[in-house]
Amino acid sequence: MASPSNNAATQVNSGSWTAFLKSIASFNGDLSSLTAPPFILSSQSLTEFSSYWATHPTILVAPAAESDPAKRALLVLKWFLSTLKHQYASRSEQFGNEKKPLNPFLGELFLGTWTDRAGETTLISEQVSHHPPATAYCIRNQKTGVQLEGYNAQKATFKSTIIVKQIGHAVLTLPVASGSERYLITLPSLHIEGLIFGTPFVELDGSSYIVSSSGYTAKIDYSGKGWLSGKKNSIVASLHPTGRDKDVLYNVTGQWTKEFEMFEGAAKKNSPSTLIATYDAVGTAQTELIIAPLKDQHPLESRRAWAKVADAIQTGDMDTVSVEKGKIEQAQRSLRNKERSENRFWQRRYFSAETGEDQVLRELGDAAGVPRSGDQDKTGGLWRFDAAKAGEAAAEILTTDKVQKIEKEILGQ
Repeated sequence: MASPSNNAATQVNSGSWTAFLKSIASFNGDLSSLTAPPFILSSQSLTEFSSYWATHPTILVAPAAESDPAKRALLVLKWFLSTLKHQYASRSEQFGNEKKPLNPFLGELFLGTWTDRAGETTLISEQVSHHPPATAYCIRNQKTGVQLEGYNAQKATFKSTIIVKQIGHAVLTLPVASGSERYLITLPSLHIEGLIFGTPFVELDGSSYIVSSSGYTAKIDYSGKGWLSGKKNSIVASLHPTGRDKDVLYNVTGQWTKEFEMFEGAAKKNSPSTLIATYDAVGTAQTELIIAPLKDQHPLESRRAWAKVADAIQTGDMDTVSVEKGKIEQAQRSLRNKERSENRFWQRRYFSAETGEDQVLRELGDAAGVPRSGDQDKTGGLWRFDAAKAGEAAAEILTTDKVQKIEKEILGQ
């Protein structure tokens, strides 16, 4: 039998959840600007979400070893689909529901390394925009030279459920015999199910695309369980020469959280004889991302910067969550005001904004439905990894005085 205190806590949470639903239902505009109550917060920052792209480094780099360009494109599609479970379902599976991640502050960092059969794969993730919140990332495998870079922002609205439009794209670069091959990857839209029952989870919808410089396009269609039919987290994908949609070379069908199958040819010909491979999303182990101990991290790294907030969330101390989270938010407001008064802006450490016509988008953007240039996403530009900036950041020496200044001025600690 539940104790009286547990029953009281359940009633408080239930009442708070109902109040929160009413607040978002009456809110006009982008929900990312709405301050979430502490009880629905995750202890994880959005800057960490970039790591979900490479939970399987061996699958990420596998296309670089394939000599046939069509099969390379299929392996890239397989890799992309293999990332979906960790990107969109790992939190609800681990905690029982999706919680709102911490909204990163401008300049926040998340750095780490995977080491496995693929060699060393590094992650650099940086919050490059705050309104809207946009995270840029670069993932590079040192042995093969395979590199993924991109940026992601979200615009959330409420229409009987929370609908999230993902803004941005990713660019995968593979070293091949003829030079470099690039893949432009767009992001699926999503919505949050289970709100009424207090157990929210992510469901993907719409379509996304992967377009290669070698002349192939993959289209992925997402669907979920309807009232009468269908399965949760379903995908149907096809790979064809760019501009020739009906000439399907390969197709994929299944569930991105469980299992999907890859077939040769169009879906109407699917049979055991055309089955190429099956991917087990549940049974395929992911490689652990290694990050530095808190004491060795840069003051702007997520785990160190949000440590007090995260600890309080995990222990259920919501008063401390509000206080410590408020310190960081107030310090950020003060810093932005100071920058405006001095006619300057925050310098990004690893990424630069492309405000003109982008080379990758000029070549591949039309086929993927992505504009070629400009700040069409209102995130300050098309964010690209800047190797020169990265070199300067790596050479930075952090003195005790500088650490203390960062913690006080940027984090309010």
